[in-house]
Amino acid sequence: MEQKVKVMAADKVKIQRPDPNKKNNDYSPRSRIYVRDVKGKLEYFRRIFGFLLLFVFAAIPWLQWNGDQAVLLDIANQRFRIFGMTLWPQDLTILAWISIVAAFALFFVTTLYGRVWCGFMCPQTTWTFIFMWIEKKFEGPRNKQIALDRRPWDFDKAWRKTGKHAAWLLVALLTSMTFVGYFTDVSNLFTNFWTFDVGFWAIFSVLFFTFCTYGNAGWMREIMCTHMCPYARFQSAMFDKDTVTVSYDPNRGEPRGPRSRKADHKAEGLGDCIDCYMCVQVCPTGIDIRNGLQYECINCGACVDACNDVMDKMNYPRGLIRFTTERNLKGGRTRKTRFKAVGYFVVMIAMTALLIWDISTRKPLEVDVLRDRNQLYSISMDGWVQNVYTLKVLNKSQLPQTFTIEVDGFDRTQLSGNTTVTIDGGSIATVPVTLAVHPDDVTQRVHDIRFVVTSTDGEVTEQHETSFLYE
Repeated sequence: MEQKVKVMAADKVKIQRPDPNKKNNDYSPRSRIYVRDVKGKLEYFRRIFGFLLLFVFAAIPWLQWNGDQAVLLDIANQRFRIFGMTLWPQDLTILAWISIVAAFALFFVTTLYGRVWCGFMCPQTTWTFIFMWIEKKFEGPRNKQIALDRRPWDFDKAWRKTGKHAAWLLVALLTSMTFVGYFTDVSNLFTNFWTFDVGFWAIFSVLFFTFCTYGNAGWMREIMCTHMCPYARFQSAMFDKDTVTVSYDPNRGEPRGPRSRKADHKAEGLGDCIDCYMCVQVCPTGIDIRNGLQYECINCGACVDACNDVMDKMNYPRGLIRFTTERNLKGGRTRKTRFKAVGYFVVMIAMTALLIWDISTRKPLEVDVLRDRNQLYSISMDGWVQNVYTLKVLNKSQLPQTFTIEVDGFDRTQLSGNTTVTIDGGSIATVPVTLAVHPDDVTQRVHDIRFVVTSTDGEVTEQHETSFLYE
């Protein structure tokens, strides 16, 4: 009888998609996982936290800073505007430091608490749960979804499936437009997209990411976590016996088996696990946590809430499945401070310090000087030696600045062109100038000179060394 219960329960975990062209659907390349609803503290926290992250994701592109979009990753013009700071290709080190700090922060948290990023913060998880919620609204809970997929097509099934996929596509489209809004003017994108009054790449990007979101959260779901995400593969390198993960306590739960609520399971030689398979039915990746730690587990804690609910109904203590460590399950005491965790933390702090130093020492002005190579030099009407230069002055600040251009290296010089230039915040100006030098001061073929660009308030100065030719 016990074996029969197990087989029947397991049969409900994964049910293959029915093939309308076959009477007996014996094989499917992927069995659909029907996830059961779960309620509990962890599920409530994940929903609140997920909605908070979703709100932040949707709101950031609409924020304004000094009249401009606060966050704009303008790849076309090769500049990233992040609130009061504009990053150019010359500031690649700052982006590198940010990536390194984020990576070591992930390593540090993973060493302590496992894949909590996957379970509570990963966009794939958040959007998958949103799509599952929409699926529930159209098709009902788990048992009704199974029955709907098994029955032949009729009007009721058609409109439910059509409504579900239409809602999925709408959410995917809004998600895609918001994401693309990080890389282009978000207000123009939302206004002009429906009239196709935007560029080709904007339309292509929106449609591409719509398809990706719809496919990832609607169809692929756990495949992204188990087969495509690299984090699932290398996470074990950061785990140790003191890493907090979702774990089943076999010492308390085994031997498992069904029983009456009023029965004395200890007298029957049974553990606390009633073998109800609830932990499997609520798992978004379809694993059985009772088989031990598996790379498919995303540490979402859904099985913890489900098992605690069952324990409450059976009047057993909670915690048969819980967030704990391997050392704790074996009766030891978890060590919070250990070499690996301390190492990741120290490196993360060091990288954060370097990031802060790089930002604090970053100059809001950058000057690049190019000498005209088509003509080495020329002689003016009054006999002075002339070289032509092009200055590229980059104002990295967010406010307009006025700069003056001077040159050092000769006693008698004449600098013609626009020597005073006003540049908008986060913009670059191209300034052609001609430097004329008195012939008596030109004593050799190549002289070293220095262009000095200074803001009118004198707070910002940048110098660039180049050469003056007479050959």
